[in-house]
Amino acid sequence: MKFRCERDVLLDALSTAGRAVGGRSGTIALSGLHLALEGDTLRVTGSDLDLTITREIMVGGDTDGVVVVPSKLIADIVRALGPGAVDIVIDGEEAQITAGRSEFSIRTIPADDYPRLGSPEGDAVTLSSEDLNNALKQVVRAASGDDSRPILTGVLMAAEGEGLRLVSTDSYRLAVRDLPGTSVLSGDQSVLVPSRALSELSRVLGDNETAELRLGDKDASFEVGGTRVVTRLIEGEFPNYRGLIPETYPNELTVNRAELLDAVRRVRLMAQEATPIRLNMSADGGLELVAVTQDVGQAQEALDANYSGDELTVAFNPDYLIDGIDVTPGEEVRLQTVDPLKPAVLRSAEGSDFLYLLMPVRVS
Repeated sequence: MKFRCERDVLLDALSTAGRAVGGRSGTIALSGLHLALEGDTLRVTGSDLDLTITREIMVGGDTDGVVVVPSKLIADIVRALGPGAVDIVIDGEEAQITAGRSEFSIRTIPADDYPRLGSPEGDAVTLSSEDLNNALKQVVRAASGDDSRPILTGVLMAAEGEGLRLVSTDSYRLAVRDLPGTSVLSGDQSVLVPSRALSELSRVLGDNETAELRLGDKDASFEVGGTRVVTRLIEGEFPNYRGLIPETYPNELTVNRAELLDAVRRVRLMAQEATPIRLNMSADGGLELVAVTQDVGQAQEALDANYSGDELTVAFNPDYLIDGIDVTPGEEVRLQTVDPLKPAVLRSAEGSDFLYLLMPVRVS
């Protein structure tokens, strides 16, 4: 194999595919990147078998071939090179990397040891990259990062009316985003996609106008520009999230989103050692934020807000509250509550296809 490529283009491909390379596979081949050159097309693939990312780029091809190279090492080498062209030549069991006066030689990994990776064969459905990316930014962060509860590490994609619904929860909060008019699934069909894969998908959506989704029996494939993200689906039953959302809310607070976000971030500085932030709400006083950490200090800040309902104090985990405010669209947000112990819902005051449910923290 022999080819030439601009450093930044090559580094982008190596870095993108390398994010799928995991250290838990126990297989030496899977610690590497699979490079396949055909003409002027180079395909760079990284995988841990659960997640596979392939990046396709155009290079100056000379000799076709296939090779597996250590993922982190080759990315670090290319990153360290000066700007300009990089020449890569595979000679036997060595890969020679040359740029300017810099020369590197690294041992390759037997390509025959790299597993054969398939992809879903379902029909392709075209999605708006912008809409999908916005939805992913809203729901992925609410998924759990605890691998001991694999169901909660996924994002539910389900048919909802004439569109698609994305749902995630870590049992402390719940994010729901609808994409009306996006027909991917039919009837009561749903799939559970790992949030890790969707995080990587969000990174590659970029300025592309569309993305193609293919659903197989056990896998999902997303193609965006020259990048393909393939992931195994999570098996199991997603929690009945609908039962968590109260039907009515006697209390409702409407406040400027940016002002609330800034205020919570300031008051959070005194919410240390897992201390929650208290929201004191009343029709006369609007909204007051309070955080008190014993032996450290306290912070409080008042905000102009419209409130209807009984005078109420409710406390939340500040990080979860910030996440919800940050991804809720619109100039104003609406916080709907029942009482200090029941789930609260954060929405855009302008009405949107997104809601963020947050469990309060019990305080004395």
